[in-house]
Amino acid sequence: MWGDIQAGIPLGILLAFVVGPVFFVVLETAALRGVKSALLLDLGVITADAFFLTIAYFSSFQLLDNLNNQPGLFVFGGAVLSVYGLVLIFKKESPHELDQKPSSGDYITLFVKGFLLNIINIGVLVFWLGVVIVVGPTMDNNPSRLGVFFGTVLSTYLLVDFFKILLAKQLKSKLTPTRVTRIKKGIGLLLVASGLFLMVKGFLPQETLPLSKGIEYLE
Repeated sequence: MWGDIQAGIPLGILLAFVVGPVFFVVLETAALRGVKSALLLDLGVITADAFFLTIAYFSSFQLLDNLNNQPGLFVFGGAVLSVYGLVLIFKKESPHELDQKPSSGDYITLFVKGFLLNIINIGVLVFWLGVVIVVGPTMDNNPSRLGVFFGTVLSTYLLVDFFKILLAKQLKSKLTPTRVTRIKKGIGLLLVASGLFLMVKGFLPQETLPLSKGIEYLE
């Protein structure tokens, strides 16, 4: 059991520092709205990870084949990411945004936002599929061992994110309305770029970027 915990910690740390749309959205939320808001957003993200991980565990190769045969999922997820990014780019914010205090309703919205932001990225599901396929055999596909391993991964991910959020919170004093706008536009551009990448993956022939081959390389 201890060995499975030790094996999960490095992957959790790595995930916490993977630079992508969610990485910047969480840090931005911490700087603008505070630690609690960012943590709830992050919990939504990790809940989506757990959801994808559960699907990956029970589906494995069958789901991998389905993703290869249904590239429209990539197009749909990429389109949603791109639209959300465009909203961030062109939305006009109130100059008093930094002084707003989130309500309980806002906290629920932030959790849902984090969940949806991660769930529409089909690449996250592909990642967890790869991890399950690679790690599963090394643990004899034992549900208890895999539960400990992936529980450690997600717990480590959340713990490291907590410290990132605390550091990001210190930036609030340096955020002017102009800088806030630039940050949001930058995040929006990153989301659009990520969405376009997923859409291109959906339009390309299966032979160009076959998911099953990618997983074989991981093994």
